[in-house]
Amino acid sequence: QVQLVESGGGLVQAGGSLRLSCAASGGTFSNYAMGWFRQAPGKEREFVAAISWTGGTTIYEDSVKDRFTISRDNAKNAVYLQMNSLKPEDTAVYYCATARRWGLGVARMRESYGYWGQGTQVTVSS
Repeated sequence: QVQLVESGGGLVQAGGSLRLSCAASGGTFSNYAMGWFRQAPGKEREFVAAISWTGGTTIYEDSVKDRFTISRDNAKNAVYLQMNSLKPEDTAVYYCATARRWGLGVARMRESYGYWGQGTQVTVSS
C-alpha cells in the first residue's frame, strides 16, 4: 500500500508562489503516474495536473497552465507542484494521488486515481 504525504501549503498573497511536495512510501514510486487535485470549500475535487511515470508527459487543467508546473524525482519518491502567479481562486486543499490508469483523456478523471494523501491547505489572499 502506498502512503502519500503532502507538504508546502500555506498562506500567500495574490501573485505569490508556493511549491507543494508529495512524498511517497510503501510502493514502487516509479511505477505510478501521479496527479494533483484540489478541493475548495463547497466544491467538487478537481484535477490540477498530472505527470507520467518518467516525467516525460505532463497534463494541466486550463486555468493553471502557464502558472503551475508539475515535476517528479523518482530517486526521492516525490512529486512536486510549483505554483506561480497565485490567485485567490486557487485557494483550496491540494491532494496528490497515484494513477491507476494513464492517458490524455483519463488522467483528468478522479476515478483514475487510487491512493490519495491527506492534503495540504493553500490560501491565497487578495
